[in-house]
Amino acid sequence: MLPDPEDAEEITPAQLAMLLTEKAMISLIDCREADEWHFNRIDPARHWALSQFPEAGPLLLQSVNDPLVIYCHHGVRSLHLTRWLRRQGCARVYSLQGGIDQWSREIDASVPLY
Repeated sequence: MLPDPEDAEEITPAQLAMLLTEKAMISLIDCREADEWHFNRIDPARHWALSQFPEAGPLLLQSVNDPLVIYCHHGVRSLHLTRWLRRQGCARVYSLQGGIDQWSREIDASVPLY
């Protein structure tokens, strides 16, 4: 279960793993650049690079009804994007704490580190 958006901007890798195992209705977005996306990713993420978000963002927001979990390498870019989206009125948006790096270290060691 996702935390109350008023209480938390981030979710932990363990919380995300549980949501994915339970097949929760969430959308997982990787906001890293294309070279990072091609190196590793968390399935079933969709790729929306932060650098392309000014153009792609409105399309993304129109096509997603489920809560969003956004991740990047270490969680900095995704937290900035989460905060921006919340200011735009998207309350059910969360950043993955520690990003894909922490995911690899704590949940899935098959995801390569870089």
